[in-house]
Amino acid sequence: MPAWARIAVIALALLPAAAAAQMAELVSKTTFRVCADPSNDPMSSQDGTGFENKIADLLAARLEKPVEYTWFPMSTGFVRRTLRANECDVIIGFAQGHEMVQNTNHYMTSAYTIVLPKDSPLADVTTISDPRLKGKVLGIIAGSPPGTHMARQGLMAKARPYQLFVDRRYASPASDMLVDLEAGEIDAAILWGPISGPLVKREHPDLKVVPLIHETDPPRLFYRITMGVRLGEDQWKRQLNSLLRRNQGEIDQILTEAGVPLLNNMGTGLKEGTQ
Repeated sequence: MPAWARIAVIALALLPAAAAAQMAELVSKTTFRVCADPSNDPMSSQDGTGFENKIADLLAARLEKPVEYTWFPMSTGFVRRTLRANECDVIIGFAQGHEMVQNTNHYMTSAYTIVLPKDSPLADVTTISDPRLKGKVLGIIAGSPPGTHMARQGLMAKARPYQLFVDRRYASPASDMLVDLEAGEIDAAILWGPISGPLVKREHPDLKVVPLIHETDPPRLFYRITMGVRLGEDQWKRQLNSLLRRNQGEIDQILTEAGVPLLNNMGTGLKEGTQ
């Protein structure tokens, strides 16, 4: 084999390792760089009070690094203009299986919920298919998965939709929905549990949050939440997976104290020890 061919073969053999090393170098060695929405209460907030902020603080402490945020609204272009632009190294909350990022192992499983007044005749409803919801006005974030279940049950005609994509600095559809529920303008609210749970615990003591874990038809209403890192950063992903595994108890405590309904991995019931 000519010398130039041998060099080419060696170069090709080393390319994956070199590429991996180059990718690994993108992760900061001095700070725990987080991409987050500054106004995504109760998950992330620029004042550091969101439960994702507290999880970031925990992991940064274990890494013995300070947290450094890149703030950007959670909207079109979020991943492209933060994580992929190398402005940060991790997104704290990302649904499992999203193709725009590489997912870590999941650190929580939660579900969509139905929120009801504690004194409502509907207070013991646990499914969207409950016949007592017929003719009732349900609030729902437009385009969210429970809408399929509502449509199947004939509940969309009277539903009140709330916007999915808004600038959270100026609008909060979930908060508006819960205020409308307390005012009697809607009969129930359908919301993602990591949003409804903390908001109800903090601001609406007369409401109750019920995870929708008993629906049998698709789409599923529970999701496993991971952290998102850049594609190809396998070493960083493994490091985060180790951190998540070793600190899962404290992460659960942060989420439970915030009011997030935590489910077992299969989404069939509440996670043991977090009820």
